Amino acid sequence: MLQILDNMEILRNLTSTFPTFLLTGIPGLETVHTWISIPFCCLYAIALSGNSMVLFVIITQQSLHEPMYYFLSMLSATDLGLTVSTMLTTLAILWFNAREISLDACIIQMFFLHGFTVMESGVLVAMSFDRYVAICYPLRYTTILTNSRIIQIGLLVIIRTVVLIVPLLLLLKPLYFCKANVLSHSYCYHPDVIKLACSDTRANSICGLIDLGLTTGVDTPCIVLSYILIIRSVLSIASPEERHKAFSTCVSHIGAVTIFYIPMMSLSLVHRYGLSAPKVVHSMMANTYLLLPPVLNPIIYSVKTKQIRRAILRLLPTK
Repeated sequence: MLQILDNMEILRNLTSTFPTFLLTGIPGLETVHTWISIPFCCLYAIALSGNSMVLFVIITQQSLHEPMYYFLSMLSATDLGLTVSTMLTTLAILWFNAREISLDACIIQMFFLHGFTVMESGVLVAMSFDRYVAICYPLRYTTILTNSRIIQIGLLVIIRTVVLIVPLLLLLKPLYFCKANVLSHSYCYHPDVIKLACSDTRANSICGLIDLGLTTGVDTPCIVLSYILIIRSVLSIASPEERHKAFSTCVSHIGAVTIFYIPMMSLSLVHRYGLSAPKVVHSMMANTYLLLPPVLNPIIYSVKTKQIRRAILRLLPTK
């Protein structure tokens, strides 16, 4: 019976211009998907409420209308976008086993998923530049990072995202799919989709490598360079107390960079070199890659940033 269904799926994709893909939940644990959905729901709730709270306090509290917090609001907005872009399909699989997704719906999801990922990388670079200016040029901080310049940086991050992601996704439309199109994750992931194509995907792979080089390949060295200059500047400060104070302003950003890039690089390595790894490992890595930053970023900034913590506590009801 299963073989017949597989053959029907292959036939449908052979005879249709609009192939259908099957998303995958947690392989091998399909019978307990309902129970698995509980921690997923908790994590999504933390990500949505935490980032919404950070956005709300920055918008409503006049004391937080400073460059550092504007960039933090951008980070929270991208984390909200990342959470929403995968939440619907993941919960639909865990609750209702709704696995089917069309190519067009897949492309739309990839636009938001990869788009918000590229945006988050760009925002992290902007935040490292903010810390560099604040520590190395404190007297010129407000004159360098003016409101108009922050808007320009935000627009640049958005424009870069659109320019990189749109061609990558448009190249998917001409591809020919003739296999049983079962994806490895509970959402559409570009390297996962092009692996299923029967036509030539060299253009897709080249475009993907160019995008990777212009995002991670550019952003990571920029962040590292910023911190090299910050460390050099901080070490020239005579007072140990002032050194500690300067470094402490960077702790939250370092945490955000770590929880964003490490899972992303780990998932990329698993996709390229971990083909023999169990499917459940691929699935858990994929979900960790997307859930970890939105869940932990609000917690890190609330705990480590005194102004954010105070603003949140003021909003909470008191006895």
